[in-house]
Amino acid sequence: MRALIIAIDGPSGAGKGTVSRVLAAELHYRHIDSGAMYRAVAWKVLADGLALDDEPAIARLAAEARLDIGDGAIRIDGHDVTRAIRTPEIDRAAAAVARLPRVRAVLVERQRQLGADGGIVMEGRDIGTVVFPRADVKIYLDASPDERARRRAHDPAHAGGGPLAVAEVATALEARDRADQTRAASPLMAAADAVPIDTTSMRVEDVVREVLEIVQRQLEADGGREE
Repeated sequence: MRALIIAIDGPSGAGKGTVSRVLAAELHYRHIDSGAMYRAVAWKVLADGLALDDEPAIARLAAEARLDIGDGAIRIDGHDVTRAIRTPEIDRAAAAVARLPRVRAVLVERQRQLGADGGIVMEGRDIGTVVFPRADVKIYLDASPDERARRRAHDPAHAGGGPLAVAEVATALEARDRADQTRAASPLMAAADAVPIDTTSMRVEDVVREVLEIVQRQLEADGGREE
């Protein structure tokens, strides 16, 4: 069977990470969190003392860095930053880095290389619109602002080791949404041919089941042709 490219986009807290990981495991595909690449670069920018608006230097860093994304771990230049990149400070730094067109160009190319052979579930904010505009399956996950804030506030991976106030998270998410949707380079939006899924009142397993049905229909439409 042909190995598909599956793009899952959406804002923070919509469920992209959990759904993408479970989906990839079900399909025996590789899972790539494109946002972790921006976070890792942002971590290195701060660690190296670079200014967050120094586009040439950050683009060079992104091009030269050794990035290892997979198996639940994120490493950059030999540093395991899996937990370190899931903090409010890195949230803000990653949003700033992601607004830089030259940095996005570098990381988009790296993402395309990772998924070139298919058999991949890649999550992000511009996967179906920019990274893989011809992806076999495009999904856009969203949820109400209140639900997204509640999920993020109670997610240990993003809470820096402790619970966060929902109101505080809601304010941060609103700012991140505004930054993502208004940036000049690859703004957050649903691809015209993406299947939208509102996950507000859905269980993860139900979202995964719905996406798996979409994937199965695509495989059937392919006629099971070989790669």
